[in-house]
Amino acid sequence: MQPQIDLSTPISFLIENQPSEIIFETQLLEAIDDILSGLGDVNKQAIYRHLKNYYGINENEIPYEIKDFARAIEKIFGPVAKLLEIKIVERLHAKYKDFLYTPENGELNFVDFACSLQKYLELET
Repeated sequence: MQPQIDLSTPISFLIENQPSEIIFETQLLEAIDDILSGLGDVNKQAIYRHLKNYYGINENEIPYEIKDFARAIEKIFGPVAKLLEIKIVERLHAKYKDFLYTPENGELNFVDFACSLQKYLELET
């Protein structure tokens, strides 16, 4: 018999009880997916396929390959990649308002932001 899932349990409760790496992975993937969805579902799927076929990055591996993901997005989109990265950072920052990030040289760096957020979440849990 299949176990019953209690759908009345808030998802935030489920996430809060997960190890920090799972929280980070989930939130990063969700933010990326939401931002890419803004380009349209067909385009989003094409981007994920392109990441996999040309850069060897599967969608669920992005949190483990943040630098490679950022490089691939920059090659795919050129200067527009920075706008996508900013949108992803904004989405993550909206979820973690207490997290403070100050860029070293005054310029937002997506990889540094993501790594700093990951360390922050490790310390919080």
